[in-house]
Amino acid sequence: MPTNFWKSPDSIKQLNDLDPSGFALEFLRRNPKYRQDYRETLRRIERGAVDKATALSSLARRWGLQFRS
Repeated sequence: MPTNFWKSPDSIKQLNDLDPSGFALEFLRRNPKYRQDYRETLRRIERGAVDKATALSSLARRWGLQFRS
């Protein structure tokens, strides 16, 4: 969802209906520092500076994320 719609009434209703993990995901998606870190992580993977598993694992550790298997 584009950032300019984050405060729309529909978006607020959707946020109110989320479970805790869904809300946490939406919180991170709106966090500029997380978004920059995520973009940089993808760039490093694309350049071959780090393998994908290592990069995503590091990202998850930095932000306290847990991924489902």
